[in-house]
Amino acid sequence: MKIITLCGSLKFKNEMMIVAEKVALKGNCVITPVYPVLDNFTRTKEQLECLKLAHFKKIELSDAILVVDVDKYIGESTKLEIEYAKKLGKEIIYYSDVFYNMWLFVTCFNIIYLL
Repeated sequence: MKIITLCGSLKFKNEMMIVAEKVALKGNCVITPVYPVLDNFTRTKEQLECLKLAHFKKIELSDAILVVDVDKYIGESTKLEIEYAKKLGKEIIYYSDVFYNMWLFVTCFNIIYLL
């Protein structure tokens, strides 16, 4: 079992929740960002800084990070998280590598099966 922290843009919140479940069902401990759930709520700069520092602490506690880079998109905050994880010697896993290849394999298998 690995402890894995998810990193990525919160615009991919739904994808991140799906990935978290899949990774957890494989027997890993998954640590996620704090997802915004309230509409019409704006966080202050201080609150955003607090969440950022907490997320960096999550990376410290992890064996690896899983970067949810949908369509290979990596924003500035996520780039900082990747660099921090690298400095700590953490394993870096990219969603676009692992899950895309898995999707491609399943899709190809299903096409071959149907032929």
